[in-house]
Amino acid sequence: MSIMHALASVWVMAAAGDIHQPGDHSRTTKVNGTDRSYIVHIPTSYMRGNSTPLVLCLHGAGTTGKMMQNLTGLSKKADEANFIVVFPSGTGFGQLLTWNAGGFQKGVGSKADDVAFMRQIIDEMSKELRIDQNRIYACGISNGGMMSYRLASELSDRIAAIAVVAGSVAVEECKPKRPVPVLHIHGTADNVVAFQMTEKNMPPFMKLKSVQESIKMWVKLDCCAEQPEVEQISKPDDLKIIRKRHNHGKNGSEVVLVEVEEGGHTWPGMPPPLKMFGKSAKMSANDLIWDFFQKHPMK
Repeated sequence: MSIMHALASVWVMAAAGDIHQPGDHSRTTKVNGTDRSYIVHIPTSYMRGNSTPLVLCLHGAGTTGKMMQNLTGLSKKADEANFIVVFPSGTGFGQLLTWNAGGFQKGVGSKADDVAFMRQIIDEMSKELRIDQNRIYACGISNGGMMSYRLASELSDRIAAIAVVAGSVAVEECKPKRPVPVLHIHGTADNVVAFQMTEKNMPPFMKLKSVQESIKMWVKLDCCAEQPEVEQISKPDDLKIIRKRHNHGKNGSEVVLVEVEEGGHTWPGMPPPLKMFGKSAKMSANDLIWDFFQKHPMK
């Protein structure tokens, strides 16, 4: 092998392992003695010296970070809008992973310290990349949405705002250190985490708050207006989508519920992974989420 070929090989290896290079980077870290993994997507327009927002994107129960990346298409949005997105994986067996978001009955679900895991991801990314510390966000679907609510409660010193899709509050209490803006997107025909949650249609292995209970809790925590501003935001060729905005919260916070009428347990704007999960709206959840996050840096 020539010297030039050898140097070229070394450069390619270095570039492949350089977290500053655009694309996907698989990472592992140890949390309380347990190996944890996550995927970091660096946007195509990332500039090493520029302060860049960070989004944690959390999968639902029974899936992985890679599956969440495929389900949401959020990496494409990150490339367009220039933010870094991390897809962590929960704990469990094989690809059947969950988050310790609360709600699971005894003997079911993860008992890992996932709040510590998220904090460690933020710390690691902040050491290696120039992260805008006022623009760190979390979003997720189903069990990942429940985990996002938990992060808003227990990691409010780092998380500026959250977005929840097809999830709800699964912990008994939420005690954020500061008001955290919340965007909640939910299909009214969700057959997994029901929009109208009751004891009868609650998953047998979980105890959750309903969508309305979750919204009411965070409206109170953020000191927002009890009566929302209501508007239809869908286009004629889509499922009917109603946005209910509880604004005028403390430090400019707001709690927004987006109701997708006839929508299922899906990520709007993306096809459902299985027909059993119901209909998915054409309107992009990624666009709604990023627009919301842009409005709410840490204050």
